[in-house]
Amino acid sequence: MPAPHWPAPTATTPVTATVPLPGSKSVTNRALLLAALADGPGVVRQALRSRDADLMVAALRALGTTLVAVRETAAGVDWQVTPGPIRGGGHIDVGLAGTVMRFVPPVAALADGPVSFDGDPHARKRPMGPILDALRSLGVRIDNDALPFTISGPLAGGEVTLDASGSSQFVSGLLLAAPRFEKGITIRHVGPPVPSLPHIEMTVEMLRAVGVRVDDGERDVWRVEPGPIAARDMTVEPDLSNAAPFLAAALVTGGTVTIPAWPLRTTQAGDALRDLLTAMGATVTRAPADRDPTATHASTGSDSTDASVTGSAASSDHSTGPATADLVVTGTGRITGIDTDLHDVGELTPTIAALAALASTPSRIRGVSHLRGHETDRLAALATEINRLGGDAEETEDGLIIRPRPLHGGTFHSYDDHRMATAGAVIGLAVPEVEVENIATTAKTLPEFVQMWTAMLEAR
Repeated sequence: MPAPHWPAPTATTPVTATVPLPGSKSVTNRALLLAALADGPGVVRQALRSRDADLMVAALRALGTTLVAVRETAAGVDWQVTPGPIRGGGHIDVGLAGTVMRFVPPVAALADGPVSFDGDPHARKRPMGPILDALRSLGVRIDNDALPFTISGPLAGGEVTLDASGSSQFVSGLLLAAPRFEKGITIRHVGPPVPSLPHIEMTVEMLRAVGVRVDDGERDVWRVEPGPIAARDMTVEPDLSNAAPFLAAALVTGGTVTIPAWPLRTTQAGDALRDLLTAMGATVTRAPADRDPTATHASTGSDSTDASVTGSAASSDHSTGPATADLVVTGTGRITGIDTDLHDVGELTPTIAALAALASTPSRIRGVSHLRGHETDRLAALATEINRLGGDAEETEDGLIIRPRPLHGGTFHSYDDHRMATAGAVIGLAVPEVEVENIATTAKTLPEFVQMWTAMLEAR
């Protein structure tokens, strides 16, 4: 029997809350995989505990890695990771996790026998061709062009050309395992621009942090030399993209939401929220101990105030780690529409679209055609659900146009997509009687979403 729809709470007063975030899913799954391929045991600290992360843990165990949860707190779980010989003969459930379905096959191609893969029904529709074709060109045997499939090595590495315009994960998946390839790898992208480049930058930084030599100096070309992956203890950053709906609540309600431990330098796509929310009418401040706590953010990336700050998505414990600050977002209750290209930060689109549906002026979101191949076709889903509530959202070839129109209550379908579910929650803050179908799908990256949302609204 399907679970009842979740009545999205409507905010009757401005939100004033501090919302600590669990670890990044993107960082967690990269760190776990690198630890499983390392030359000795290591610990991945404050890793996210979610469906996607649990699927990665199960996949690595199936391939011969020992992972033991040595400590679990509200901040996440510490995994003791002991690599073992990569073994075949197992089956891997990828669920709907892109990081599992695209990162693990290159590792499985190093196994001593065949490894089978399958996942949720919609996972069979997600693009896999480019990475499977790349593995085939390197000598790997694969019996299908999409899930389910079985992989049989060996994989020696070498040069490969692929079209990664459908997902940056095609590149990251090959890069992460490449040091273990006898010949390393050279990847050349041909085709439209690669989306979500910050995720590839995250992969490159994390590889370098464990001693891997990566050359990304040539546009759309990545070279990884063969060699050991050094065992390291790593600490996972908070998931900045998961901050999006909570920070959006400040704009919608005219309140203030604070996210602690926001890294001052990061490769996470969620850091773009600082500029996006500013453009939509928020005041965004960062207050590290050594800075003026009233300084308002006004520019992107590594501005001059960040020039001396070091850190990355996963800090190794042998270093000082990344500097952090409290990120404080304050809204007025009035949201301004935005015209923006989200090509590099497409995962933020559902929250920005939800805010756009509540804005006083039109919005246009560009550069995100690749979202049609995510957990669902997010562009079609967003347009459908906003319009279902009385809005005016139009799909374009690569995005959305959203015009102001009063919204009413109704069911907001999630399509088993965690970011669709949280977008419905954002709209529900301002629109009474919105019910989100399958809010439980937020467990993919944020299992405690409902409790965190309720606590934010109850905080004073």
